[in-house]
Amino acid sequence: MMTSAIPDGVKLEEVDCPMGCPRDDEVVLVGRDRLHDLPGEYSIVRCRRCELMRTTPRPSADTIGFYYPDSYGPYATTRVQDDAAATGPASSGRFARLWPALFEPKTHALPPLEPGRALEVGCGSGSFLHSLALRGWTVEGIEFSATAAKAARALGYPVHCGSLEQAPPPGGPLDLVVGWMVLEHLHEPIAALRKLASWSAPGAHLVASVPDAAAPEFRVFGEDWYALHLPAHLFHYTPRTLRALLAAGGWTVQRLLWHDNPNNLLLSLDHRWRARGHTVRADLARAMAAGARWPRARFVLGNLMGATRTAGRLTVWATRT
Repeated sequence: MMTSAIPDGVKLEEVDCPMGCPRDDEVVLVGRDRLHDLPGEYSIVRCRRCELMRTTPRPSADTIGFYYPDSYGPYATTRVQDDAAATGPASSGRFARLWPALFEPKTHALPPLEPGRALEVGCGSGSFLHSLALRGWTVEGIEFSATAAKAARALGYPVHCGSLEQAPPPGGPLDLVVGWMVLEHLHEPIAALRKLASWSAPGAHLVASVPDAAAPEFRVFGEDWYALHLPAHLFHYTPRTLRALLAAGGWTVQRLLWHDNPNNLLLSLDHRWRARGHTVRADLARAMAAGARWPRARFVLGNLMGATRTAGRLTVWATRT
């Protein structure tokens, strides 16, 4: 579990399984940052007791910001367009151009709920907060990036800039908590989930999406799997370990929905082919993921992967226990 070439200023911490298991881990793989090509190698281990996978050693909460530059895709693509009626995120930069394809309508599926008070954890620049507000919700956000939080506040929404662990209570009991690709980023996920439960009204819903490490892609691609996002992803969930973690945090899973989005596969192919020098193939996979090539084939592939639960991305609906 040794790491090398860790950037100056990044502090590492060794962490045990958050489920309280005695230390009994196996190393699954060693990988690096593939989104921004930032330095550092990081290990993923699997707890032999509960099977939850985690990144360890990992950057500490006060230094992991090194791996979240302002060019990080969700910050740019969760901006509301200049005309406030726009519902789609803006696009700029290499990774920003890809991100809208990752956030399709089904990716943001919510249970049928009457509008109430909602909190989005990891709200980015505010596009989903804005869409909820347009549907009648009273919204608040939490966002790690100062730049993105400023953009969300400019829309008129209260947004705490910082970690969920440090956030103050919302303005009232929550009816809905959402987090799109957030739970895997939390340093202390069980404590965070308990905090959210304590802020929530009886019967409140938690809706969150995560990469699915039980997908065949993870076994096939290993360190080339696009959804690893090391070291920003600190935990790597399967449906089984996600259910257990949510239960420990005070939430009961009601439904799991697998996404009909093939981009994990396509961008994993991009990683693998590019690493092996197959640039033309890699460019084709990336263009297909962005919808610039073969959009009908991408649509069919996505629906097939969603139906077979193999897309490597899922959304969970849970209620406060």
